[in-house]
Amino acid sequence: MTLLRDMRYPTPRELGLSARALADEHPGAARLRQAGTSRAGQPLWVLSVAPVGPGTRNVLVVAGAHANEPVGGATALSLARRVLGDPAPRAGCGWHFLLCADPDGAELHRTPRPYSLLDYHRNFFRPPGPEQPEWAPSLLPPDRLPPETLALTALIDELRPVLQVSLHATDLGGSWVQLTRDIPGLAEPFAKSAAELGIPVENGASDAAGWPSPGPGIFVIPQPGSEAAGAFHPEDTRLSTWYHAHRYAGTTAIVEVPMWASDLVDDPAPHPDPRGALRMMAGRLTADAALVAAVRERTRSGPLPYEDPATAPLLRAVDWTLALIPRITVEWTSAGAPADATAAYIASIDAFGRRMSLRAAAMLLRVLRAQGHPAAPGLDRLVTGWCEEFAARFGARWVPVATQVEHQARTVLAAYERLLAAGG
Repeated sequence: MTLLRDMRYPTPRELGLSARALADEHPGAARLRQAGTSRAGQPLWVLSVAPVGPGTRNVLVVAGAHANEPVGGATALSLARRVLGDPAPRAGCGWHFLLCADPDGAELHRTPRPYSLLDYHRNFFRPPGPEQPEWAPSLLPPDRLPPETLALTALIDELRPVLQVSLHATDLGGSWVQLTRDIPGLAEPFAKSAAELGIPVENGASDAAGWPSPGPGIFVIPQPGSEAAGAFHPEDTRLSTWYHAHRYAGTTAIVEVPMWASDLVDDPAPHPDPRGALRMMAGRLTADAALVAAVRERTRSGPLPYEDPATAPLLRAVDWTLALIPRITVEWTSAGAPADATAAYIASIDAFGRRMSLRAAAMLLRVLRAQGHPAAPGLDRLVTGWCEEFAARFGARWVPVATQVEHQARTVLAAYERLLAAGG
């Protein structure tokens, strides 16, 4: 409760302490246990709320899968409190909350209360794909999976959840939901919550271009063999932990909420020249990435050892991002945008491209600043300028943490209710 009043994102340690206090307040109804250990030895905590009556179903809520998306832990605690106080969602159902799937990454992304996009990027960290718990199975062989992934898949195997929910966030944009299977009727309560809380719905999310959409902001991941125009994924989504629940006839919902909102991603009007806009954005991304890559090259012969544990995670993430960008721009220029693309879709692509080069620059700047590297001031000016341009272009407005939490929590409960109504 205090965390929400303070309007800040909880750290992994704070999440564990709050969950322990909650379990102590509700003995018999709530239990905190350790589901595994991170690569750095941090505990992976699971808070479970027992069902009322015979337990025949389980829901698994996963928070903190992406280090730079810290709202999920606060949402998980809020949901646990709601479920403990309301017998309806507990009727025959156990609720389980993995409080932070990547505590090591969360410790590196140090922004408990960002005041601006620049403040958010000052201590930004997002690990490369193979080090992200949910994505690792799509990029690595089974014998190289990180312990966080193994703990998550073991939890899914144990619980066999009818619904798995992964709590995510975007730095700037709107809210949307991705589903591994359709949940009929979810669009209505999702849209109602977003409208009441003043959060735009991202109805043209770049992550879900061409996907079936049963309602604004709701996207169903296409089945194998179908075409999803314009969507770019270096990973095979169906090898991620999102699909692990399908082994037990479960469904996964990925709930995205913005830290800063922009009405541009909620504009359904047709874009006048989507293919021209995409070519322009590909050119800009290439040029921006080249600026960052040039600074990165200057560090390779300097005192920045890749093996240094203080800098290695950041440098691996920088190099992963820079290597990914050419593949993205090729996709944009070869496939192009749909001729009927909306202004919302082009805005979503615009935001995606801006954040790629910005993230690489921000993480590299952290390393250079710590080392007192002479290239740091110039890169600092670049990061500052890009953050200001990003915020100005999209009319960014802060969404309070409590509002982010409220919308995610409502959407999770609505997904569960609609899934049960549909016979899930």
